[in-house]
Amino acid sequence: MNHVSKNKTAFSSLAVLVFGVLLFYIGTDGFQAFTAEKARVNQLMDEKPQFPDVTLEDNNGRTYSFTEFEGKYVFITFLYTSCGTVCPELEVNMSEVYKRIPEEYIGHDIQFLSISFDPKRDTPETLDTYRKAFGSDGETWRMARIPKQQELKSLLDRFGVIVIPDEYGNFAHNSAFYLVNPKGHLVEVMDYTLIEAAAERVTEILESGGKE
Repeated sequence: MNHVSKNKTAFSSLAVLVFGVLLFYIGTDGFQAFTAEKARVNQLMDEKPQFPDVTLEDNNGRTYSFTEFEGKYVFITFLYTSCGTVCPELEVNMSEVYKRIPEEYIGHDIQFLSISFDPKRDTPETLDTYRKAFGSDGETWRMARIPKQQELKSLLDRFGVIVIPDEYGNFAHNSAFYLVNPKGHLVEVMDYTLIEAAAERVTEILESGGKE
């Protein structure tokens, strides 16, 4: 191979490398998002969507809008009670976070809320049975559904919650801890398997009075 051919080969290799790095940069949101889940969380943190105007029906059969919790942080999970895989673990971990938050904040500065995305089967009675299994008191930690499908879809879309039904009555879905601030904006999306990290982060925010 002569000198000119070697230079062409080297230049072509360099061009391919630069193009590949550029594609990777774009595809990973500036090298920050190496997975689809990471990209989803990054987008939510950039947008900080507001909790939409929906009507909740809780485990006691009470109905209200999200403004019921105005002035408080709201720690949220999304689930369905027929789930035999991740949802029970999600709620057990939520109960562990609940136990680790200083008691003086519970119910005053922060509300815990589990929201079902299966309103047809998760009636208030079903939710009440479910919440007892996980130690929820039904007040400072409520379980609720959103009966109107369009309102439910609005919330799931806005918070990036993916719910895909199958032919057997189950759902493929993602899971996380979500924290909404007293003004109704999503401010944190946390890994639900990292209980200590989630509890520490929430406590930091509460202790700072939301000034972080």
